[in-house]
Amino acid sequence: MKGKKQDQSVNSEEEQEDVDLASNLPVINPPIFPIRRNYLVSGLYSYSLNLDRPWAPFPIKPFPPIDFKPIPEPTAIHPERTGMMEDPQTLEFIKFRHVEKIRLDVDGRYPLSRVSGSINNGQQHWIAALTKTGDNTWSGKIYYTHGAAFPYSAVQVTAFASLFPSSRKISITYSGSGVASITREYKFESPYFHSVEFEFDAATGITPATSISTCATTDRPASLPCETLSIEEVYRRAGFSVRNSGGNSIVPLAGAGANAKWSDSEMHDAMQAYWSRFANRAQWSMWVFFAAQHETGPSLGGIMFDDIGPNHRQGTAIFYDSFISNPEAYVPVAERAAWVQKMRFWTAVHEMGHSFNLAHAWQKANTSSWIPLANDPQSRSFMNYPFRVGSQSFFSTFEYRFSDPELHFMRHAPESFVQMGASAWFTDHGFSNANVSLDPSLQLTARVNKDFAVYEFMEPVTMELKLKNISSDPALLDDDLLSKGDNLLVIITKQGQPPKKWAPFSSACGKAGKKVLAPGESMYNSIFPSAGTNGWEMAEPGYYQIHVLLRLDGGEDLVSAPLTIRVAPPRGYDEEYLAQDYFSDGVGRTLNFDGSVFFKSSNDILREVVARLPKSKAALHAQVALGEALARERKILEITGGGMRLQSASEAGGAIKSQAADAKQAGDNLGASLAKDMNVAAETLGHVDFNYYCSRYCHWLDAQGEKKVAGETGTNMLKVLDKRGVAPHVLEQIRSNLPK
Repeated sequence: MKGKKQDQSVNSEEEQEDVDLASNLPVINPPIFPIRRNYLVSGLYSYSLNLDRPWAPFPIKPFPPIDFKPIPEPTAIHPERTGMMEDPQTLEFIKFRHVEKIRLDVDGRYPLSRVSGSINNGQQHWIAALTKTGDNTWSGKIYYTHGAAFPYSAVQVTAFASLFPSSRKISITYSGSGVASITREYKFESPYFHSVEFEFDAATGITPATSISTCATTDRPASLPCETLSIEEVYRRAGFSVRNSGGNSIVPLAGAGANAKWSDSEMHDAMQAYWSRFANRAQWSMWVFFAAQHETGPSLGGIMFDDIGPNHRQGTAIFYDSFISNPEAYVPVAERAAWVQKMRFWTAVHEMGHSFNLAHAWQKANTSSWIPLANDPQSRSFMNYPFRVGSQSFFSTFEYRFSDPELHFMRHAPESFVQMGASAWFTDHGFSNANVSLDPSLQLTARVNKDFAVYEFMEPVTMELKLKNISSDPALLDDDLLSKGDNLLVIITKQGQPPKKWAPFSSACGKAGKKVLAPGESMYNSIFPSAGTNGWEMAEPGYYQIHVLLRLDGGEDLVSAPLTIRVAPPRGYDEEYLAQDYFSDGVGRTLNFDGSVFFKSSNDILREVVARLPKSKAALHAQVALGEALARERKILEITGGGMRLQSASEAGGAIKSQAADAKQAGDNLGASLAKDMNVAAETLGHVDFNYYCSRYCHWLDAQGEKKVAGETGTNMLKVLDKRGVAPHVLEQIRSNLPK
């Protein structure tokens, strides 16, 4: 929040009363009380027109003039639709519907003095900054356009206020250099700019924190009104008409087994099972699931899934048994329960904000095609982390709102930028102007563990990131720095094609621990750039160049040297044939999330790869995913009932159940992929992932009673990594984590 006090942005009692009256009173009878004239005028307005136009293989001009001349009735039928001969002297006339939506933002909650227009479902979009010029009149320049060319550069807005919604309207005069001015009149539709639908579901034993008491803790602004504030109300104040789809359902954990922690794969399967019931299209709707803990542990408080099927940003998960449930030292004992409720509430609104395509407060400069934004690391917004500022300082000045730039984006950006299921997260919101130090203390390296960076056709690319302290002083860093999707920017460029930004399948919200990186010491992590929410990035044969940017907390950027890899062409008919199904969204997700029990068709494809291409690197990756999915008991969210889309998970017969492990199948797949030829496995999986999977395999063998085999496997793994040049202190760390 920038300089706005509560009394400047909250409606007066008279204004709010007028809003309530205007929303609830019927239109048919005159009022029996005095009418005030300070009615609010912000909201959504529309203009529509049905047009007859000659049939043509191109659309009509998006912004037609207002003085249409009558068009004669059609005199011939188009032959492609009837088989009749066409008279070349005549044309078929068909109907077009022209629709304009206007969002006026000049009063009410958090006014921005803006007006924006969307024409024909986003074919054209414009935004103007307004200055008040009189009683209910404003004027301003258009400073942003998107889509087809818009010929006008300035607007004049006049609002006709009324107690009755059906009588409200606005008039806009458009003007510009070299074009005649035109005037439109728009009718009032809603005091909100968009409509959105939420559903809140929770696992057994979890009570969703969908509301809080704003005065339950003393770390709050003195001017903050005491009220019960809901998630729905937060988004209403942001400008959205919010509908609850009937959620707040409890999804039973009966049958889920003893392991209450969720893996990425289990969570993704669960969310995919629910959201597959929705239409396969963008829509203003999202799912929020409250669970206990992610398998990452208490450092992960929430996760927003960027893409469910082909749709993006439609689901989030909040984890209660995490850092968000640990009161900080400054919190009085009597307020700790309320403080935890507040943190859970903040986490839910924060993750849902990502579903509206909002970036973190310190990330905004990473945007590209949206209006350039400045990073605001001190912002008192839902999109900042309290602990980055200092939780006590943050909450003492936090007014439970989004910042003005965030509201600007949510209310006035093109709808496809904001709507769930449309643009991928952080798209339209960038190696641009990287803030690179002339004397860096850290060095970032992107590499693969191959002598030559050549990949077989269909072989997934697993890339390692290495961060080395090249200074003479110790460096204090977040221990998850290399796994933070919000700090990493990966650009993939295929030779002869434009660069693409890799968009990972998930984005996490967590509180990192600290790690001291001694001089000369390094930290590592792996990423899976082969596939993401934009599809498979390196599926075609050819040369690719990969750049990685890592943004440090102080704003400094580290940029890796470019990594060039080559994807070889297919070696025969089987590879060409299988590739048609292999390079699919489901297979990419299954490999990324280390297996799936939901994507049955993807598992079938992976099994076919193993059967028909047994010596390929793709088969090895497939066996890892197939084995990991069966090695342990897994939780599955099942939706068994039919019914309407708006049913909650429990109403639709939803339950979380446990699927037993299959030791035989898991052992066959993991043994064949990890233990048969460890050098090949280490090369294609990379050292980081090979260590991860092989160590898990050793622990799994130990739990199966195969202690001797587990010990031999661990010893062989260490020998292979030693021969491949892994540092002795790293080998010692690996040895200490193996079963004893």
